[in-house]
Amino acid sequence: MSWQDDRLPVLCLFSGFVVLTLAITTWAGRRRQGSPEEFYAGGRLFSPLENGFALSGDYMSAASFLGITGLIALYGHDGMVYAVGFLVAWLVVLLLVAELVRNCGRFTLADVLASRLRERPVRTASGTASVIVSLLYLVAQMVGAGTLVALLLGGTGDGVRTWTVVGVGALMVVYVTCGGMRATTWIQIVKSVLLMGGTATLTALVLLRFDGGFGTLLTQAAERSGHGSAFLAPGLLFGQTWVSRADFLSLGLALVLGTAGLPHILARFYTVPTARAARRSVIWAVGLIGSFYLMTIVLGFGAAALLGSDAVRADNAAGNTAVPLLARLLGGGAGTTGGTVLFAVVAAVAFATILAVVAGITLASSAAIAHDLYGSLSRARGGGARREVAVARAAAVAIGACAIGLGLLAQNLNVAFLVGLAFAVAASANLPVLLYTLFWRRFTTRGALWAIYGGLLPALVLVALSPVVSGAPDALLPGADFAVFPLRNPGLVSIPLGFLAGWLGTVTDSSRSDPFRHAETEVRALTGAGSA
Repeated sequence: MSWQDDRLPVLCLFSGFVVLTLAITTWAGRRRQGSPEEFYAGGRLFSPLENGFALSGDYMSAASFLGITGLIALYGHDGMVYAVGFLVAWLVVLLLVAELVRNCGRFTLADVLASRLRERPVRTASGTASVIVSLLYLVAQMVGAGTLVALLLGGTGDGVRTWTVVGVGALMVVYVTCGGMRATTWIQIVKSVLLMGGTATLTALVLLRFDGGFGTLLTQAAERSGHGSAFLAPGLLFGQTWVSRADFLSLGLALVLGTAGLPHILARFYTVPTARAARRSVIWAVGLIGSFYLMTIVLGFGAAALLGSDAVRADNAAGNTAVPLLARLLGGGAGTTGGTVLFAVVAAVAFATILAVVAGITLASSAAIAHDLYGSLSRARGGGARREVAVARAAAVAIGACAIGLGLLAQNLNVAFLVGLAFAVAASANLPVLLYTLFWRRFTTRGALWAIYGGLLPALVLVALSPVVSGAPDALLPGADFAVFPLRNPGLVSIPLGFLAGWLGTVTDSSRSDPFRHAETEVRALTGAGSA
């Protein structure tokens, strides 16, 4: 299907959103950005409602809006696994992380660790892991941006994707360096409002087609899927072998546990004034994200019922254009004003989603470099806070350049694999050390280092030895075969290894943890006394 008639309105809405976000950045840049509190945390002045919208904007990516809907349209029941995993993950964040992290830290995960462990080694390890997780997530978004805009604008060559990656990278550098957390937050809020509004509109139009009957929708979706009743049962995407079932479990484990270890999500808890506000912002986020994923389920089955799975697959094998196709149909079809407008709105919302997510990730990774890796050295040498912020801005430029380069090299790589890997690495390296620090009295610095590296390195090595890299037709290196690890996602192995390494490092450490520092951390985590 040709998108030629839709290019002009799509480009106009793209340009309009870029102008709006640059205006927000200009407004935010007029405020004093020289202090770390302002640059990293927006002055800690955001309300729970504002931060809840920003959290949802930071979390709901184009992969959620387009990718999950497409998977449901193609594979039915199995496609919902991603939606359920992404949503359930927030219960871990709400119950175990949000308030305690806000009370114990200032800007990054390493602040929580340094509250009771030796600062230099844990900051180096945590900062390194955070940068790696952020880059993996960032490259996935950049590759997705190039592919998405090429699809939506009708470009099939590498030229459209290349210029899109460069443009998105340049914009995210401008957002972070000029506006800091304040600009990033308001961009995420605007994006969240647009995404929820667009998704709700499409969901209402789908349900109106079936007079509000979800059962009728499912029945027609199964009929037009080409799979019959199997479309509504497990097995189409993940199969029935032990390897596929283990892969399913590994992916689910990474999605559920990885969110609590994502640096750009943890950074959002420092933008509110109190731990209570952090908890309330997560509650707002859970409500928004839960509503969004429920609506993506309706859109996915709606695409299957109204378009047919074969039509979705014919337009894009991965199903990434299911939502734009559905929007055009609901608006009146190809060549109609309503179809063109609704398609253009969906395209603009997807583009806004990408820009907001990459801005948040860039800010979190630049904070890890400046505050953790550089900051620990500068504080020892008496460096000032303003110099740290200057380093953060320079780091954002470097990260942007690195993301552009990797995004261009990885244009043909599997985006879903990169996102899943980022979640798996976050759950393997960041979550074990965070939970041990907060809840285990005996935990030591050696245990922290072992937990971080004991989860990070196995995750990366197992992926390198998996069918994702070699030994399969769709592998990154299809001509090679050194895959000895059968699973595509390492979470099932690397996450337990991270926890096990942290435990072994602690119980074999002859030095003992400082009970007074642990008591101080515990009091601060539970009461907020002495928190920034």
